[in-house]
Amino acid sequence: MDDTDRKMLRALQGDGRMTNADLARAVNLSESACLRRLRALE
Repeated sequence: MDDTDRKMLRALQGDGRMTNADLARAVNLSESACLRRLRALE
Protein backbone atom coordinates (compact mmCIF):
# COMPACT_ATOMS: atom_id res chain seq x y z
CA MET A 1 0.00 0.00 0.00
CA ASP A 2 1.49 3.32 -1.07
CA ASP A 3 0.57 6.99 -0.59
CA THR A 4 -1.87 6.98 -3.51
CA ASP A 5 -3.76 4.02 -2.03
CA ARG A 6 -3.97 5.86 1.29
CA LYS A 7 -5.28 9.00 -0.45
CA MET A 8 -7.94 6.88 -2.13
CA LEU A 9 -9.02 5.36 1.17
CA ARG A 10 -9.16 8.77 2.86
CA ALA A 11 -11.29 10.16 0.04
CA LEU A 12 -13.66 7.19 0.28
CA GLN A 13 -13.91 7.55 4.05
CA GLY A 14 -15.17 11.08 3.48
CA ASP A 15 -17.67 10.02 0.79
CA GLY A 16 -18.14 6.30 0.35
CA ARG A 17 -20.57 6.81 -2.55
CA MET A 18 -18.05 8.76 -4.65
CA THR A 19 -17.89 7.68 -8.29
CA ASN A 20 -14.73 6.23 -9.76
CA ALA A 21 -14.34 9.34 -11.95
CA ASP A 22 -14.54 11.64 -8.91
CA LEU A 23 -12.15 9.46 -6.95
CA ALA A 24 -9.67 9.40 -9.84
CA ARG A 25 -9.82 13.21 -10.04
CA ALA A 26 -9.32 13.50 -6.27
CA VAL A 27 -6.14 11.41 -6.29
CA ASN A 28 -4.87 12.59 -9.69
CA LEU A 29 -5.05 9.25 -11.53
CA SER A 30 -6.69 8.09 -14.71
CA GLU A 31 -10.04 6.38 -14.22
CA SER A 32 -8.68 3.00 -15.32
CA ALA A 33 -5.68 3.19 -12.97
CA CYS A 34 -7.92 4.26 -10.12
CA LEU A 35 -10.32 1.37 -10.70
CA ARG A 36 -7.46 -1.13 -10.93
CA ARG A 37 -6.00 0.09 -7.63
CA LEU A 38 -9.40 0.09 -5.95
CA ARG A 39 -10.06 -3.51 -7.00
CA ALA A 40 -6.64 -4.53 -5.65
CA LEU A 41 -7.55 -2.99 -2.29
CA GLU A 42 -10.84 -4.91 -2.02
